Amino acid sequence: MIVEPLAAPADGVLPEPLLAELTALYAANWEFFTLSGDFPDPHGIRPEQVAAPIVEELANPNTEVLLGRTEVDGRLAGIAITLAHHPDPADPDPWIGLLLIDARVHRSGYGRALAGAVEERFSAVGRTAIRLAVLDNNPKGLAFWTTLGYEVLGHREDRQHGRPCTVMRKKL
Repeated sequence: MIVEPLAAPADGVLPEPLLAELTALYAANWEFFTLSGDFPDPHGIRPEQVAAPIVEELANPNTEVLLGRTEVDGRLAGIAITLAHHPDPADPDPWIGLLLIDARVHRSGYGRALAGAVEERFSAVGRTAIRLAVLDNNPKGLAFWTTLGYEVLGHREDRQHGRPCTVMRKKL
C-alpha cells in the first residue's frame, strides 16, 4: 500500500478528482455509516458531505489525513485520519479517529496495511502507544482492531456525537 498524507488545500476546496474518489470510498461504506449516523442518508452520500469534514480535519495542525492507495494501480483503497494529541491533556497517546477501507476490497489486507502504516508513523516519532474508539454497535470493527492487537481500555461516549464507544489501545 502506498500511503500519502493529504495536504490542506490552499483554497479550502478538495480537487474534484480526489473528492470523487473519496465520495466513492465513503459511499461504498454505507453499512458503517448506517451504524455511525454520520450522514443523513448513508445510501446517498454526496461529495459536499464528504469534503466538509475532511477540510475541517485538515485545518487542525494536530490532525493528519492519510490516503492509502494500491501499489498496482494507485486506486484509493482507504483513508486514515489521525490525531497526534488528544484534546484531553491527561491522554498521552495519539489517536486513530477514522480508518475506512473501500468496502469493495474488505478482507484483502488493506485495512491491516493502512493501520500498520499509521502505527509505524507514530512509532517513528517516538510515540509508544496509540488509541482509538470503536462504536459499540460495530462488532466487525471491534473484531478487526482486536485482531490487530488493540486492547480494550474502557467504554465511554465519543466526544463529538455522544455515541457509546469502546476505547482501545495498542502499545507500539
